[in-house]
Formats: sequence, C-alpha cells, structure tokens
Amino acid sequence: MPKLYVANKNYSSWSMRPWVLMKQAGIEFEEVTVRFGEGFGPGTEFSKTMGALSPTALVPLLIDGQVKVWDSLSIVEYLAETYPDKKIWPDAPAARAHARSICAEMHGGFRSLRGACAMNIEADLSVQGAIIWRDNAGVRADVQRIVDMWSELLAANAGSHGDGMLFGRFTAADAYYAPVVMRLARYALPVPEHIRAYMQRVQALPGIKAWIDAALLEKDFVAMDEPYRISR
Repeated sequence: MPKLYVANKNYSSWSMRPWVLMKQAGIEFEEVTVRFGEGFGPGTEFSKTMGALSPTALVPLLIDGQVKVWDSLSIVEYLAETYPDKKIWPDAPAARAHARSICAEMHGGFRSLRGACAMNIEADLSVQGAIIWRDNAGVRADVQRIVDMWSELLAANAGSHGDGMLFGRFTAADAYYAPVVMRLARYALPVPEHIRAYMQRVQALPGIKAWIDAALLEKDFVAMDEPYRISR
C-alpha cells in the first residue's frame, strides 16, 4: 500500500491535492502526518523528519515500495500511470492536455493569490479578504483568470452527463484546484454565482469533505501560516 506524507490539513494546500485525489478516486493509502509545528525551515523538526525521507524535505511525499515521488504534480502523474482504471485524467487526448496545462499553471502560477491568501480552512477571513480584494490588483487578476478558466470548462462540459466538475466528472484538475476553492471560500472573494455553485459541489465531494472535516478538528495554530490572526 502506498504511503502519503502530508502536513497540517488546515494549512497545507500542496498536501491537499494528492490526498483528496486518492480519496476521491478510491485509491487506498497509508497517511502519515508530519505537522509544521514551528515551521518547515532548516533546523525545524519538520525539516529534519522530512529531510530524512525526501531530497526537498517537503510534503507531499508518496512512497510506494521502492518508489519515492516528492512533487505534487509528479505524484498525480505517477498515480495516473499506476492506477489507469481510476481515470485520474480526462479520457480524450485534447481534454487530458488541457487538464495537464491548467494543473501546471496552478503549480507555477497564481502567486499573488497564493501569497496574499494562505490556505486556512478553519478561519473566517472575509474581512481580510475584502481588504485584499480592494488593495491587491494581482489577486484580482489571478481570480479573474480562474473565473475565466472555470467558466469556459464548466460551459464546455455542461452536457457531458458528468458531476458538474471542470471536465464533467472528477479528475486531477478538480483536486488540483481544491485549495483554490478553499481560499476563495474562506476569504469570501467575489466570484459569479455559477463559480460559487461549482465551489459548493467540490466541497461536498466525499474526498474533499473528509479533508475539510479533518482540518477543522486539528485546532493547531502555526504562526507562519497565520499572517492575519493572533494565537488563541
């Protein structure tokens, strides 16, 4: 059984992607949680623990027998190759290429949104979100790109008899953008109603809901991931 190393579910957007993908796809795995604690920089307990396992000393990390995969997008590709019956990517070649492209775009882009709106599933950050929206043009541009991307895909796949996901049925693309859904929701950033409806569908998926429920039970407070709140 593969072993997936993740960090705090409340904060770790990179951990969330492969975890919810495997849960929603029905891939059995052993979960190992390595909490951030005081952070994940050099010399921290997190860094020491993960550094003994991975060259990056980061999460997520998938270990499957002798195979180690330490990048979230690489984990997705490994899972797609190892479990072809789970249909992790869309079936059609053009749709697969499109899905891979938007996942790669998320992997390396949207830096304004990711920088200003750290994932925090437990917190109501709507007040902070309103200020960020008002003052941060980069965040507004990132959200507009996401709205345009999702709108195009949802419209194109509306008649596919799927589940209302980006490519009709649930794929790696929905898993990869699940942390974005959480950011848009928790910071209450303004999006059109059809986008908000998609966000609600994503959060209701059993694999996503399981992550959210577990995040709400953690009750950790990692200062480096809390730029807008003080310790309780």
